[in-house]
Amino acid sequence: MSTWEIYAIKYGDRDGRTRADSFIFDDNHDAPHAIDYYMWLIRGEGRNILVDTGYDAEEATARGRPIRLDPIEALKPFDLSPKDITEIIVTHLHYDHAGGLHLFPNARLHMQAAEMAYATGPCMCHDTLRMPFTAGHVCEAVKRLYSGQVIFHDGEAELVDGITLHCIGGHSRGLQAVRVRTQAGWMVLASDASHFYENFMAGTPFPLVVDLQDMLDGFDTLNRLASSPSLIVPGHDPLIRTYFPQAMADHIHRLDAGPLRDITP
Repeated sequence: MSTWEIYAIKYGDRDGRTRADSFIFDDNHDAPHAIDYYMWLIRGEGRNILVDTGYDAEEATARGRPIRLDPIEALKPFDLSPKDITEIIVTHLHYDHAGGLHLFPNARLHMQAAEMAYATGPCMCHDTLRMPFTAGHVCEAVKRLYSGQVIFHDGEAELVDGITLHCIGGHSRGLQAVRVRTQAGWMVLASDASHFYENFMAGTPFPLVVDLQDMLDGFDTLNRLASSPSLIVPGHDPLIRTYFPQAMADHIHRLDAGPLRDITP
């Protein structure tokens, strides 16, 4: 059975946030609550599979949300260039997860069919639901579709031995988590099925949501998929950098051996 290496690659952060930006109905709503922005790299069997792409300087300027590293720069410690990335798992099409698709022109995209339908359908008539999408990123996914570089999945799917995809929804209609067999057991890259450890551990939903029940049910799904809760990796939590060892550079942390200590957010 194949086991895989997994790396969390931080490319940005935002400190000017409060808990009201991260949790619905939080009693301590005005307390500071920072967020990190990550991509993930899965390696093994001679393959490099990128999970999400981050966003570039142009998008950072347009949204007023600066990044610390361009996605291509962030991958350089792995000696990877854009042309070396031939597979990207797109967890969903929000700007901070799909804003770098155009940087990797050789890559096939693995997406949930529900996400493409959502991002190009009537829900985008609503400003609030449209806000986390950028038209150019969605158009890039559509162009990739028309060039034969999109593989759609519907629900659960096995990408290769030891890597499976699972549609969870909630935060975005076709949001998918990625389950990976590692030396520590089955690890789940939750992406935005749980932005922070506290979301899934305390059952506290993130405010940006298209279907609240799907989000809450998704917390149970994450626990079902992972060998233990400590092997669920949330999409944006700065605590990842304290629980997992640094590797290669200060913006990269290796996940597949498991956390360094008990996780208690």
